[in-house]
Amino acid sequence: MTDAGVNFLVGNLLDLLSGNIDLIRGVDDEFKNLLEEVQRLKAFLDDDAKFHSESSLWDQLVKEIQKMVHKSEDVIDKFLIQSKLHRDKNKVGRFFDVGHMAVVRDLAAEIKDIHEKVKKLRQDHTDSFSPKPLLDIPEKAHQVTQKGPLEDDVVVGFDEEAKEVIERLVKGQEESLDIIPVVGMAGLGKTTLARKICNDSKLSLKFCRIIWVNVGLQYKIKDIYLTILNFFTEPIEDHLDKDVDALAKTISDFMNEGGRCLIVLDDVWVAEVVDAVKKVFPRNKKGDRIMLTTRDVYLATYANRDPHKLEVLTPSNRFELLEKRAFGNGKFPVELVELGEKIAQRCGGVPLATVLIAGLLRGLRNKSDWVRVESNVPQHLHNNDYDFALFIEMSYDRLPEEMQTCFLYCGIFPRGFDIPAWKLIRLWIAEGLIKPQQSYTLEEIAELHLNDLVHRNLVILLQKTADGRIKTCRLHDLLHKFCRTMAANKWLFQEIYTTPDNSLPIQDPDTCRRLCIHPSTLYDFLSTKPYAEHVRSFYCFSSKQKPIHLSPTNIKLIHKAFPLMRVLDVESFRFVFSKDFNQLFHLRYIAISGEFKALPPPFGNFWNLQTLILNTSTSEPTLDVKADIWNLLQLRHLHSNIPAKLPSPTITTGKPSCLQTLSLVASESCKKDVFAKACFLKKLSIRGQMAAFFESRGGISNLEELKCLEHLKLLNDVLYMNKTIHLPATFFRLVRTVNKLTLANTRFSWSEADKLGQLESLEVLKLKQNAFVGNSWKPKVGGFRKLQVLWIESSAELESWEVSDVNFPMLSHLVLISCDKLDALPIELADLPNFQEMRLEKMSKAIESAKAIEERKTSKSIKFKLTISC
Repeated sequence: MTDAGVNFLVGNLLDLLSGNIDLIRGVDDEFKNLLEEVQRLKAFLDDDAKFHSESSLWDQLVKEIQKMVHKSEDVIDKFLIQSKLHRDKNKVGRFFDVGHMAVVRDLAAEIKDIHEKVKKLRQDHTDSFSPKPLLDIPEKAHQVTQKGPLEDDVVVGFDEEAKEVIERLVKGQEESLDIIPVVGMAGLGKTTLARKICNDSKLSLKFCRIIWVNVGLQYKIKDIYLTILNFFTEPIEDHLDKDVDALAKTISDFMNEGGRCLIVLDDVWVAEVVDAVKKVFPRNKKGDRIMLTTRDVYLATYANRDPHKLEVLTPSNRFELLEKRAFGNGKFPVELVELGEKIAQRCGGVPLATVLIAGLLRGLRNKSDWVRVESNVPQHLHNNDYDFALFIEMSYDRLPEEMQTCFLYCGIFPRGFDIPAWKLIRLWIAEGLIKPQQSYTLEEIAELHLNDLVHRNLVILLQKTADGRIKTCRLHDLLHKFCRTMAANKWLFQEIYTTPDNSLPIQDPDTCRRLCIHPSTLYDFLSTKPYAEHVRSFYCFSSKQKPIHLSPTNIKLIHKAFPLMRVLDVESFRFVFSKDFNQLFHLRYIAISGEFKALPPPFGNFWNLQTLILNTSTSEPTLDVKADIWNLLQLRHLHSNIPAKLPSPTITTGKPSCLQTLSLVASESCKKDVFAKACFLKKLSIRGQMAAFFESRGGISNLEELKCLEHLKLLNDVLYMNKTIHLPATFFRLVRTVNKLTLANTRFSWSEADKLGQLESLEVLKLKQNAFVGNSWKPKVGGFRKLQVLWIESSAELESWEVSDVNFPMLSHLVLISCDKLDALPIELADLPNFQEMRLEKMSKAIESAKAIEERKTSKSIKFKLTISC
């Protein structure tokens, strides 16, 4: 079948060729021929996704196509720079550029050579490129079954999990069919938990039949029906010729005559299985049950809106499991306890991983052997006879082609790195991994992909935003190893590391397009004075707060090393600008840290720039943007950790900016011409003197220019907190599209909060650091009609607050932090129909009332979550 990575590369090359047609004058014929050849490659790869290829040359063919694509990319990117500079030069004064024409001639010869090689590639592989008969191909078979090491003995840490699921299974006597899904990532022990539950005596008393069905990837509905039927009658030969509808009717007749029945569906991948098994149950309200195990959250919630989510083992359970499996009934030798705890943690709370490593350690008593295992747990798991990677590959193979690449790309981050969702999404887009779709922005498509990876349990969700979106995520260590291994095989990226003999791996220009490097290796790498025009992305991530110290000379080596670079993410060290950096015209994504006082003018020449992230340690209160960012028609996101002072748009740049994010921007830059230019802004964070901003006609009223604004932050500078600020009566009209609003240090009176209640789209409201002052908040009837999340933090004067379902009808989540004078929460919160979660931090006085609200909710059998932390 087609290689997703190659198809992705060819598609990107096709976009590159067709999207820059205006810059390739002078070599039109050569580019046209190459474009046609690439289109043939794309058509072949698309066909091969539908037709099965038995060619033994396929792997070699994939590599050859990849090499041709990379060479074509290099030639085109170099020429695009030359053409852009030539065109800009001619804008000033038209003249005949002999040097440019020489470059054009050289390029034409190079493209013609590549074209001939691609053409020969097709001719040399005629069998592979010729049409093939369509075959009925089953899903890729794996030599992995759900019966494995976890089933040898009881796994620790499942008692509470089993108790909760059993209670759901046996609750009620005369009920209709209910389904209880158990969902979690590969290796968590879903099957083991299901077997533990089936062996519990409580179930044997409630169900006259407990039927176990192994489903898996290669399921057939008829086989599932025959397995179920086998529990009712033997032999089943008389039923083998029946179709699925007849089999379902036969099973239903048997069930109708007996008592309650539990069917366990192990390892379910598609909803079709759930629907098919539901059909066999008669509608007799006996209280029959289905329990299923799956990795897919979407499937689990399809079966039941409230699935049982199996979590990783707790730290204590991890150690206990390792001890039981490594030493049986014995105890850890004292000298190995510390190493054992580290190894147990490295297994990440996945029981299967812990069991496999314990099997490796069994019988080893030498401390040096344990040190060797601890240093590389993921590698040992992947080299184990019972290969954990095959479990992951089963989920990977079911991903759509585009998502496979996005998933593997997550491996560029270091192991254990907390990945900000917004950063990952921006990088996917900059790397060209997200393909446009009608009716969706690239950011929306990327976010859908990330949500899908989380729901498939391939990416771990760490934190959610206030409105329930993914904030940070992480790859499990075992998935991280899989991604890095698979990505290296597919030439997606290369990790630069120091080998045991303190040497660096050789870069292969045919394969190495993206480099990720550990900070500890960076100095040695730069000391080799690398030069690699084939490299498009350079990453150096660090989880440490302190930046790495590199000399300006070493940093400038990066600028020279990768002249065609598109992505530069090096926030881990203090960055400096250079003449060579200013020539990196292909940059799409820049994330840098340094002592920047200003954004220099050359940034206005990065015409491909999409995302710019600047973290400055300057003592200056603002970042002076001297570059003409309004000329950057690809720029979508501008982030800075201090307020940016923006230039006014020039008359010559007539097109609107495609900026979606401005965070942070100085309040004095919020001018009418700025917002008229950035009219597509979705996220805006403003910090500065809010009193002047709200009082000036040229301040807050300019927000009316932003017709697409969704998220707004208004952060008053602490230097101006002594000035009184009032919310204008027309505020609701100026920001009518905003659904998420954050205020900080604004010190509005609580009597003015009703002006926010008029915001017709407001769903999330975050009030921080005395955003409102006064001792009482009494909202008027009819406000906050759509508000779902309310966050109040550090409201030092608030003593009382009134709530009713006529002014917070949709409120579902409440967060209260450090509101020291708030003695009690309104008990009416318990009567809000959608209220389901409350979090209190440093709110000791309000704890009793919070528990009373929880008790009132749960007494009505309403699911409610209360979290209290000191």
